[in-house]
Amino acid sequence: AALMSALVAGCASTAPAADLQVLADVPARWSSGESGNAGRALEAAWWQRFDDPLLASLVSQALQHSTTLLIAQGGLRQARALRDVAGAGLLPTLAGSASAQRGMAGGRSTGNSFQAGLDASWELDLFGARRSALDSSQATLLASMASLGDAQVSVAAEVALAYITLRSAQVRSRIASSNLASQQETAQITDWRRQAGLVTSLEAEQARAAAEQTAAGLPPLATLAAQTQHALAVLTGQPPAALQALLSAAGPVPQAADGLALAIPADTLRQRADVRAAEWQVSAAASRVRQADAARLPNFTLGGSLGLGALTLGGLGNSAALVGSLLGSVSAPLFDAGAGRAQVAAQQAALDQQVATYRATVLAALQEVEDALVALAGDRERQRRLQAAADAASNAALLARQRYSGGLVDFQTVLETQRTQLSTQDNLATAGADLASRHVRLYKALGGGWQPDGLDAATLPTPATTTPTPTTTNRFGANARAVRP
Repeated sequence: AALMSALVAGCASTAPAADLQVLADVPARWSSGESGNAGRALEAAWWQRFDDPLLASLVSQALQHSTTLLIAQGGLRQARALRDVAGAGLLPTLAGSASAQRGMAGGRSTGNSFQAGLDASWELDLFGARRSALDSSQATLLASMASLGDAQVSVAAEVALAYITLRSAQVRSRIASSNLASQQETAQITDWRRQAGLVTSLEAEQARAAAEQTAAGLPPLATLAAQTQHALAVLTGQPPAALQALLSAAGPVPQAADGLALAIPADTLRQRADVRAAEWQVSAAASRVRQADAARLPNFTLGGSLGLGALTLGGLGNSAALVGSLLGSVSAPLFDAGAGRAQVAAQQAALDQQVATYRATVLAALQEVEDALVALAGDRERQRRLQAAADAASNAALLARQRYSGGLVDFQTVLETQRTQLSTQDNLATAGADLASRHVRLYKALGGGWQPDGLDAATLPTPATTTPTPTTTNRFGANARAVRP
């Protein structure tokens, strides 16, 4: 076996070079002009920046009881168990056995037989097939940990967005109710003026139609609020109606505190869980390529057994009952019609797919942040303009009602100003909710909502040590065009 090892080692092939360069061209800063702080990670509990205790409580409940996270946790436990299985394959196996036999022939005893023994076996991993399998399982485990983090990010964002939708529906309902009360008062004034002969029935019917139209907008908002309450309950792992009492009281739309310091794009990619998961999937695929290549090489096994055998139970203690054996074997595929080479090609193709997936994930992450920054800037400007419009519309509506009561303007002016007031106030409330939602999406895009420290501190090989990589300034640094896992 030793001679065979020496002969084969000289001509053994190695796995295809896993040059995992992913040319992602990570920029040095965001195109929006937002400043970045190198090395500064976004706080995990970003929802605390909204200063809404109820929102924070709902997110906390969802992170503990969400069925989505429970599924991801099950996948993590499975990946950890499979890693342990792969690790056990590097160690010898030991099995014990015991038997007792009594023979009969023609109704007469032919004798007894007793045996006890131990069997050991160890497959020498000279070419690293089992080690590569362990590396793949370890990388898959870390990918599962990152996938769990990605699920946490998504769940926290879904809860925050649903909560903002709920509060927006409640605020818009309050605005519509306030405008409805004003329109009903105007309709009453119009009816009095009709009875006095100052206006015709046309103005009275127009006033009533405007009030009824505003009232018709209230049921859809109530439906939206109720459905959003159901969604929040399910997100927190509860029946749909469980939060009705807690969320029925109206509240303002929460707004994030200003002063978010954006990290540079490279640090953002290090923070995002989906990028980290894709990164580890590339490492797992590279290990499977090496495993498939090593499977084409000779396999060496050491085995042995030690046992006792006797015709009587007491005879097992006799030294003559001791039986032992030692076995060394080697096996090598001589002809497999190209199956081994095809398996290597299949794993190499899978690696190429994971590299492409990783690149796509990086680019999508950069786009998501850029889109969120652009949308956030636009929503801020829109809210500022709508605030000015809402103030002007409220003043115009008040003046129109006063002048109409004095007979200085016609009823069409009142109707127009009231419609404008309702429209601008509703748009302003929607803009406030959109702005809060943009902040949530930005926090999600930046990778907030999970803590990657557990991955960095894990006592498992990192992608940088799994496959040789050239020295770069930063793993995702702008000075290193090759972004490598």
